[in-house]
Formats: sequence, structure tokens, C-alpha cells
Amino acid sequence: MQTSLMVMATTFPVQPQQSSRLSAAAPVVSGPSVTSWRRRGHSASRCLRVQRNSALHSAQARSDHLDTVDGDGLNPCGFHPSIWGDFFLHHSNPADFDEQQAWMLKRTEVLKEEVRSIISRSITPSLHQRLHLIETIERLCLDYLFEEEISIALAEASTADVNDCDLQTVALWFYLLRKHGYRVSSDVFVRFRDEEGRFLAHTPMDLLNLYNAASLRTHGDIVLDEAALFTRKKLETALPSMEGSLAREIKFSLEIPLPRRVSIYDSKDQILKYENEDIVDEAVIQLAKLNSNIMQLHYQRELEIITRWWKDLDIESQFPFARDRIVECFLWMLGVYFEPCYSRGRIILTMVIAIIVLIDDIYDSYGTAEDCKIFTKCMESWDLNAANDLPECMKFALRKIFHSYHIIEDELANAERYRMLYLRNFTLDLVRCFNTEVKMRDDGYVPKSVEEHLQVSLRSGGCHLLSCASLVGMDDIATKDSFDWISSMPKMVTRLCIILRLLDDLQTYEREQKMTLHVASTIHSYMKEHNVSIEIAREKVVELKEETWKDFNAEWLNPENSQPKQILNRIFNLARTMEFFYNKDDNFTNCHNIKDKIHSLFVEPFTIM
Repeated sequence: MQTSLMVMATTFPVQPQQSSRLSAAAPVVSGPSVTSWRRRGHSASRCLRVQRNSALHSAQARSDHLDTVDGDGLNPCGFHPSIWGDFFLHHSNPADFDEQQAWMLKRTEVLKEEVRSIISRSITPSLHQRLHLIETIERLCLDYLFEEEISIALAEASTADVNDCDLQTVALWFYLLRKHGYRVSSDVFVRFRDEEGRFLAHTPMDLLNLYNAASLRTHGDIVLDEAALFTRKKLETALPSMEGSLAREIKFSLEIPLPRRVSIYDSKDQILKYENEDIVDEAVIQLAKLNSNIMQLHYQRELEIITRWWKDLDIESQFPFARDRIVECFLWMLGVYFEPCYSRGRIILTMVIAIIVLIDDIYDSYGTAEDCKIFTKCMESWDLNAANDLPECMKFALRKIFHSYHIIEDELANAERYRMLYLRNFTLDLVRCFNTEVKMRDDGYVPKSVEEHLQVSLRSGGCHLLSCASLVGMDDIATKDSFDWISSMPKMVTRLCIILRLLDDLQTYEREQKMTLHVASTIHSYMKEHNVSIEIAREKVVELKEETWKDFNAEWLNPENSQPKQILNRIFNLARTMEFFYNKDDNFTNCHNIKDKIHSLFVEPFTIM
């Protein structure tokens, strides 16, 4: 199966085509900052300062009310409602005062200099201490403040002789260097095996570091394949008798290995962990808390903007109980880039994924086969006049999609507007894939192999569109060459798409079995191709996902990649977010699973002494 999938790196031509603009005027947005969205067509009245607990109680009450509505056709998709509604239109952190913000920024600059001094002093201690400091800074989401210092430190570490270092140090060295694109050899782990092939990992921390390092393996890293199996078995055996922060870290890593985790999702937990264990310099902890609060203010403003945009679309009046997931969409896209400088990118990317969810619901739950066919033609022509035979709700969706893309285009500078041509054509490819799946669903067709299945479903997950959309709001680092590269469906993008498809199918398979009509999953196709049970098919799909991650890691390390790391990192981060949102459940559809994470990141600040 691996060989056949390797052949699937076919070129997907999404070349830009000139399109005529709709006559409907979109709000004018003058520049790339969050301020521009607020000041112009998307400006909001001054946020009401309400008590957090009261507002959250109202949000929960909304959820409880919607959950009590019975089936009688009102909720055909069985979606759980989001608890947030328009919460972020009215929520304002008490720290959102000019004077307080000014103090926070001033204090941050002082702490940055202190931490910069700590990094420079770390050149003299042991290699393990230097590496641990870098890992700590990254896990606290402070790395974007010290990119130059970290780059210099890793360049020096890449030439270090690790032949006399212990396993923890070598594993941490390997993990950080591969994470940053260094092609270091896995042969450094050979000496940690005994004559019987067992790894000389004597402590849970040894095992954990080796396990995480092994998650960055590529094809041919035989020693890491064996390390992954060995350490996972040992950690699973040891975990029931462990407790405390190390036990929690092992549990989380067994669910999602550290290289595949999204740093911003874990950052506040890490701050509390390091603070409680008193193993990190106080200046680092204080900077992390202040930085977290400052970023939270950015996110709240952005959430106000996108919540207002979604509310202005008035989706629920036309699609009752459609997935109202705008806050969850924002959390998802926050994983692609968390840094404050990417505000415009986050807003645009959140709008695009919300549109993808809306279109997906249309094809999956609201439109007949004929409706979906007409809807596809309307999208292809980018013309509302072709929508006369559609139900009003689908006409409404078309208007809102076209209008939203105008909003995005107006946020771009004139020299950047060529990007919309790529975005539109990726969107058209997605709806064509959705339409093909509707036909497969209605015909009851099960592709005869996983390879055949992926020829459509590889792109129907929308990751190729998200890859393109992640560049639309970036600065000049995203060039026309970058968009042409994405349009060629390079191996890194195709592997991202496969990872999503397999993760999605693994978590949604059982729910879809309860539906009268549903599209066959890759699990169905594997069962058909190999005549095996569902249990075996699921195991094999999990193995295929791991093999695909090897391909993905290899592309991350590929020296022939012409794109800057800032571009490639968007693709890597998208893959990380997929692991989070499909960890043990479809956490996007079952959004109650992530309400505490949203509250922590977007609502509750740290108390700064």
C-alpha cells in the first residue's frame, strides 16, 4: 500500500484564472492589521465589560437550551451546538485598558532582555542544559521573541560531538535539530542498544525522550522504528503506576507525540507546570505569563472581528443547527500561527475554514444530489444568476461565500490580490470533490482500494485549500512562487491531506455507520480491498497514517524544498492541528471536548503580581 500511495503525488493544477468581481460592495479594509478590521467595515461598538463567570454562564445556558431541542427533523445532522454564540462580541479582559497594556508591554521588554541574557549565558553550561532551555522557551511559546538567539544556539549544537552524551541529551538534541529542519542521522542511537537489541533506557524520562525523538523518523530510520515500538510498550506498561507531572506528560505524548503537538494549545499548562516545579528561571516564567496575556488580548480582538463577521452572515437563520463553530475554527487556525504578527492571517484562515465547514454541511446534509450539482456549477461560474433553481438557503450560502471572499480580497494590498485567484481555484476544486462524493454516496459506491479512495478524498478534506489560505494573509515571505508550489500539490501537501483523511475516518467511522447515507471511508475501502474485518482495517489505517508521517517528516527535512521554513512551517502546523482535533474523538464536531481549552486560551488571563 505504501508503494501505491507514493505514486499518488500527482500534480494538481490550480492555476489562477481571471474572474470578474461581483457588483455587491464589500466593506473596505485599509491594511493588514487587526486595527484596520475594527476601524472600518467590521468595527464594533466598545466591548461591554461583563463579568467572565456571568458571560460563561449565559453561554452554557445557550448550549443547554439547544441540547434540549428534540429530533423532529430540526437537527438532521445531530450536531452539538457551540456554547460560545456571540460571547466574544461582548467579552473584554479586565486587562484591556490602555494604561495596563502599556505597563505590560514595558515590563515585557525588560523581561525579554533578562531572558536574552539567560540564553547567552547558557552557551557555557552543558549541552543538555542549553537544549533544555531552548525546549522550554519553545513550549512556553516564547520562541518567536528569540528567533535569532535560538537559531545561533541550534547551529552551534548541530556541530556538537554527542558520542559521550547520555540518552536523554542525545534524544533531545536529535528532536530539536530535526524539528528545526536539520538532517541529523538516527545512527546516533545505535550505541544505546545492547547485544539483544534492547534499548538502554533506564528511566521513564529516557524512554519519553527517545519516544518523542523517534516520532520524527523517516523511511530508512530502522533504529527509530524499533525505538518507537520499544519505548511505547515500556511507557504504556509503566504509566499505571506513575503519578504527577511526568505521568501526565507521558500520557499526553502517548496520545500525541511531542513533535506533533501544537505548542500554543499546551502553553498555559506548561507555564503552570514549570512554575510549580521551580526548575525554570523566574524571569522566563514571568515573561511567559505576560506574553500569554498580551497574546490573549490579540485573540479576543480577532474573535470579536470574526464573530461579528459570522453573525452578520446570519447563518443560523438559513441553516438551523448547522455547525456554529466559529470560535472552534479560530482555535484550530490558531495552531497554524499563534504569533501576534499573524493577526491578519489568522482572521482570513478562520474565515476560510468556516466557509469550508458551511460548504461541507451543504453537500453532506442539506442538498439533494441535483441541488449539489447546480451549486457546484454556480461556484464554478462564480455567478449568482445561475442559482435560480436552488433552495433559498443554498442561494443564501452562495451570496455569503462570494461576499466573504470579497472581504478577504479587500484586506489585501493591491500587489497581493493575485492570491485570491489561487484561493478561489482551490475552493472550486474542493466543491468538485464534494460533488463527486455525493454521487459516490448516493450510488453506494465503495472504492475498491485505499489508493482509489484517496484520489478523491485526499482533497475533499480541504487541507490543500487550507494550505493555500494559510499563505494568503502572510506578508511578503509568501510569494507567487509559493502559491505555484502549493498549486502543484507537492508531496508535503499531499501527505498532509492523507493524514487528515485517515485521522478523520478513524474518528468518524462509527458515527457515520448510524447514518442512512454516508460516503464510504478509507476503512471501508481497506476492508473491500483486502477482505478483512473492521478491526484489522482500522489497525492497518493507523499503520498507514504512521507511514504517511514518515513521508511528511522526510519532506520537512528535504534539502531540495525551495520554500522558506516560514512557509513549510504552516504546513507542518496544519498537520499538528489535525492530530489535536482528531485525538480520540472528532473534537471539532463534538466541540464540548475543547471548551475548557478555549476558555483557558481566550478568556482566563494569568494574574500578574
